Amino acid sequence: MKTKLTVSAVAIAMGLAFGALAAQGMTKADYKAAKSAIEADYKSLKAGCEPLSANGKDVCNAEAKGKERVALAELEANYKPSDKARYEVRLAKAEAIYAVANEKCDDKTDNAKDVCKKEAEAAHVAAKAEARAHMKTTDASKTAAEKTTKANATANKTIAVAQKDAAADKRDADYAVAKEKCDTLSGTPKDACVADAKARFGRS
Repeated sequence: MKTKLTVSAVAIAMGLAFGALAAQGMTKADYKAAKSAIEADYKSLKAGCEPLSANGKDVCNAEAKGKERVALAELEANYKPSDKARYEVRLAKAEAIYAVANEKCDDKTDNAKDVCKKEAEAAHVAAKAEARAHMKTTDASKTAAEKTTKANATANKTIAVAQKDAAADKRDADYAVAKEKCDTLSGTPKDACVADAKARFGRS
């Protein structure tokens, strides 16, 4: 059964185990203490991966690293809040879920493995595109709120372009997945599969 990997799924998948460590308005001492705790938890999780072997160990390490990366990004966003910091949190989540998904693909073989990696990559591209679009939309909305009607028009245009770019990135990634799946076929069925993929995603 396939699992659709999205930014919203990251919070569940990674558990956000360290989120409670960071609190808005923290002092520098609080920040350092929280960072040390995150690093300690990462070492503990990584140590827990040692008894494992082969790809199971790789997946475990990727999960541990992903949790650390997300936790550090959230800590920074809470310590010094900004749109850029919140963007980095989204990006960290996307990178974390991709790293784990990509490692899990190594348990598969042949075309199933290729398709798995393409799907992981497609989800990764989509998550990063959504993060960029969200940041651009936030920036544009703030600009519109601070300036004139002309700024509103400019903001709306920027938002439209950001959303269009994000949709294009997702479409390209989904096309790559569809095309990869055709590799299990040959001859006329494969040609038909490729033609269908091109038609669905507007390729010539």
